[in-house]
Amino acid sequence: MTFNAERFRALLGFEQRSVVETDRQIEDHGDYVVEYLRMQIGGQEVRGILTRPAENEGKLPAILYGHSHGGGYAIGARELLDGREYLVGPLGPVFARAGYVTLCIDMPIFGERATVSESAAAKALLWHGKSLFGEMLSDHAAALTYLARRDDVDAKRIGAFGLSMGCVLSYWLAAIDDRIAAVAHLCCFADFRTMIELGAHDGHGIYLTVPGLLREADGGTIAALIAPRPQLICVGEADHLSPPLAVQRAWAELQPAYAEAQGKLELVSEPGVGHQETPRMREAVLAFFGKWLG
Repeated sequence: MTFNAERFRALLGFEQRSVVETDRQIEDHGDYVVEYLRMQIGGQEVRGILTRPAENEGKLPAILYGHSHGGGYAIGARELLDGREYLVGPLGPVFARAGYVTLCIDMPIFGERATVSESAAAKALLWHGKSLFGEMLSDHAAALTYLARRDDVDAKRIGAFGLSMGCVLSYWLAAIDDRIAAVAHLCCFADFRTMIELGAHDGHGIYLTVPGLLREADGGTIAALIAPRPQLICVGEADHLSPPLAVQRAWAELQPAYAEAQGKLELVSEPGVGHQETPRMREAVLAFFGKWLG
């Protein structure tokens, strides 16, 4: 069976979900604005946090931000404003000042949705032949739908960004949804078979377990579905959650997909760096979105 976006969606148990904004509170921060959103996604109330330039004319490029895990179940979408210890600093204000509308929502089991444990949520879904990550991606795609519908957003210039869990959210969503025009992902691109071989897979949460996936695809195969759209990958070479051998094998599998899309695939690989963003990565991300989203 050919592995493509449709097949990937089936393995994930991906669902197209409705999204409706039910409330919006606006907070002025001088040169940027924060919007605290309430949405109904597939019948569930979900918190969204959005940043945008204070002054804007016409439709702006946008970024769908996937928040990380890091055991910070209470944080969720607040990462956009508060940052995390492994980020250089909060990215919401940075993206807004650079001219982007940026949206982050609470993933299931995070932020205001941290009402059950990751283990309980994942196990219940696995019994039904589904995955927690499939649920997350379904909600993330609904957030993309909301972003694309906004009057201040150019739906043809929406990028995706994330680190760690947010990395996988971003490039997996881009693999199944071509509304993502460009994707920059940090610190979680790897070959999962190699991760298992090295014992590194157990450092990741059960949320990422997708039954049957490795019979058909792996990290590089999935990222290859994004081609020829622009893709930036940033890794630390001392990251125990994405060991160098696992990155190398995934990269080797991905590269051929961009043979006819020269200049659209970039890799920033930093020696001695662990599971974290660096100033060099931050600079590369801003340059990448500046180039491809405008």
